Amino acid sequence: MGVTRKQAENIAAVLSEGMPYIQRFSNKIIVVKYGGAAMSDYTLKKGFARDIALMKLVGMMPVIVHGGGPQIAKELKKSGVVSKFRSGHRITDLPTMNVVKRVLGIQVNTEISNLITKSGAASKGLNFKNSKIIKASKLIDESSLDLGLVGKVDKINMREIKKLLSQGIIPVISPIGLDKNSKCLNINADVVAGKVAESLNAEKLILLTDVQGIAGKDGKLLSKISPTKANKILKDGIVKGGMAPKLIAALEATKHGVKSSHIIDGRVPHAVLLEILTKEGVGTLLSS
Repeated sequence: MGVTRKQAENIAAVLSEGMPYIQRFSNKIIVVKYGGAAMSDYTLKKGFARDIALMKLVGMMPVIVHGGGPQIAKELKKSGVVSKFRSGHRITDLPTMNVVKRVLGIQVNTEISNLITKSGAASKGLNFKNSKIIKASKLIDESSLDLGLVGKVDKINMREIKKLLSQGIIPVISPIGLDKNSKCLNINADVVAGKVAESLNAEKLILLTDVQGIAGKDGKLLSKISPTKANKILKDGIVKGGMAPKLIAALEATKHGVKSSHIIDGRVPHAVLLEILTKEGVGTLLSS
């Protein structure tokens, strides 16, 4: 089906407006954490894959780190396993870990990689089976509560990621780390994305979520915040649950050389492109 004259004019206007941003981010690494509703809704899923492929085709270097919460929850429910969360981390016993490995490590990782490749940009899934890029150790909660097989990132092995980027291939990374005994540990995907962005000295870190962005005390969206303001929001407990690891990951990445971090609403169609190619963006920008 063809486009109308009006639609063609709109497309041309968007491309023209986006040109300075395309030039600015050409050959720059942009780490995108993909998760939440954007992974569950078919139209959003397809749109995301096409947007990432487009980023690559106009000269940017996207790197994807994905979650898989909705898919894991669905499988755990089928298995009769009840999940509990603490500070945005899923408490992970052995039965839960087995589901996480199968769903997050293999199924979701392969599906995202295939979708991006079908959209026109070569992509490869990196998971605990075919790579050892996330060196991890057991995470000890602040209150010393045992979270089970939950990990923290000790080091990101950059060789394989850089090799794929040099070959023009988009890496799609599953957030399961391996400890020194090659035991799998479940790691919060926002944390992994932040560490990958830091290790690659990325231009941008973009974290997709299921809300508009970071809200202030009054519940209104904060479109731009400084690291000082971010620290205050965390200290005052304004940001809670799964949003806290997002803001901490964005803060840490910005502190360690990533030029800007963005927490955006993944429920908005083409959210990633809107964030990159427009002045306004669609969420909260954190930059020093």
